[in-house]
Amino acid sequence: MTVREILRGRMRAALEAAGLDPARADISVAADTRFGDYQSNAAMVLAKERKSNPRQLAAEILPQLDVDGISAPPEIAGAGFLNFRLDPEFLAARLAELSADPRLGIATAVRPLRIVIDFSSPNVAKPMHVGHIRSTILGDCLARVARFLGHVVVTDNHIGDWGTQFGKVIYGWKHFRDEPALARDPISELVRLYREVNRIEESDESVKRAAREELVKLQARDPENLAIWKKAVELSWSAFEKLYAMLDVRFDERLGESAYNDALAPLCDDLARRGIAGTSEGALCVFFPEIPDLAERPLIVRKSDGGFLYATTDLATIDYRVARWNPDAIWYVVGAPQALHFRQIFAAASRIGISANLAHIAFGSILGEDRKIMKTRSGENVGLAEVLDEAVARAGRLLVDRGLPPDEAGATARVIGLGAVKYAELSQNRLTDYVFSWDKLLAMEGNTAPYLMNAYVRIRSIFRKAGAEADPLAPVTVAEPAERALAIKLVQYAETVPGVVEDFRPNLLANYLYELANTFHSFYEACPVLKAEPATRASRLLLCDLTARTLAHGLSLLGIACPDRM
Repeated sequence: MTVREILRGRMRAALEAAGLDPARADISVAADTRFGDYQSNAAMVLAKERKSNPRQLAAEILPQLDVDGISAPPEIAGAGFLNFRLDPEFLAARLAELSADPRLGIATAVRPLRIVIDFSSPNVAKPMHVGHIRSTILGDCLARVARFLGHVVVTDNHIGDWGTQFGKVIYGWKHFRDEPALARDPISELVRLYREVNRIEESDESVKRAAREELVKLQARDPENLAIWKKAVELSWSAFEKLYAMLDVRFDERLGESAYNDALAPLCDDLARRGIAGTSEGALCVFFPEIPDLAERPLIVRKSDGGFLYATTDLATIDYRVARWNPDAIWYVVGAPQALHFRQIFAAASRIGISANLAHIAFGSILGEDRKIMKTRSGENVGLAEVLDEAVARAGRLLVDRGLPPDEAGATARVIGLGAVKYAELSQNRLTDYVFSWDKLLAMEGNTAPYLMNAYVRIRSIFRKAGAEADPLAPVTVAEPAERALAIKLVQYAETVPGVVEDFRPNLLANYLYELANTFHSFYEACPVLKAEPATRASRLLLCDLTARTLAHGLSLLGIACPDRM
């Protein structure tokens, strides 16, 4: 049980004893630590409901609050806040518990859920680009945290492996394929083939017709075209896997759009038979007259020419996931521009009878330093491989400049460079756009991965100098203000991590880790560790060890490793 949960329980009992609604027993970290460590606005909320004086109501609650052995007597502050200042002995006991706990105080979920997370979703025959950073890294982080909390997670990469572009790719494969180039860089060659056919089509109608015929043959399961398509998928996935390995991202399932082709027609027939979908101007649509902002926005599941759409595939995918995994929830980590699409899909799924909680975890865009969508000079999407390679190269130069031997800088640069890219993403509010700046994300100061890694490395150097590890049984004292501040920040880790999946906000964890690193640096400046007398030294080494473990663990939940030196 976390400190917040303990205080919430005591507040709930106090409200009940005072004849007030115990459901209002809210506890949060104090906004201003000069007045306490935790606070409750319960009196203010209840007073507003009762149209009474909040300070007076707080005074009525106060005598009912039993926090003996946990906190000093609570104080009323401001408009009616109840402030709690943790008892030093209680705090020391919590730290001893954390030191002995490999989970650092984080409990597993009371009711574990089965969750399918749909993220990344690159397109076959196209390179992954900078736009895939957000979905891939956000999805991976949410999967890591959910698994650590005890949920059963299925990561599913719904790749784009079907569509009209394959007619052009297949025509180009048959007429313009450069075999050595295909072996050397398959994605680039597939893109070249597509662009070459696209270019020729503009002036040669016969090529346009031929490419369309190749698509029709593929859809009819022509053996030759099917074999070419399968090869394109295989080559593309091989290239994607290299990037996923670089990012340490793994998937339990990777089914493309093509996997659901045979389910589309039966799905539409079932929707029509059950009256869930109706015909409008020859198209089969699901209507939502009871949802005001969707009333004029029907979901088309079959076009008037008989063709299917992404919506049809998405509904078939939900059917498959429910039948295979029976999930409690399905999370879609997809950009904010698709918000309307998912609202329609989820509303249609509800009509079908899907009971799983469907959530669209939207995110904004990555901008260049000109504050426009990040593009190359030629106007194309910046390749993900180029971004990751550049991050590692820049980190390597940074390390050499800091005096690290070149032979040691290589592996460390990979950890720092890739971690910096991930952290730049995860430290943002996912719904906002952010500027991708090399100088900022690799900076050794500020809210960056290198700053957090440096804090970890600095702590480990303390133990190298000490020639020993922390004694987990050493008594902890938190007499100094800087010791107390660090201790309080450490016990708040277990309160922070669950919020990542509750609100789909990895930035909560990133910001906590940044605050922890700042708090540690203040502690390190104010409280000598190795030169302290033996009992104090042992206590402070334990604080250092807990800080290093928390930083490393928190970063690992973000998908980021820690170097030993930098």
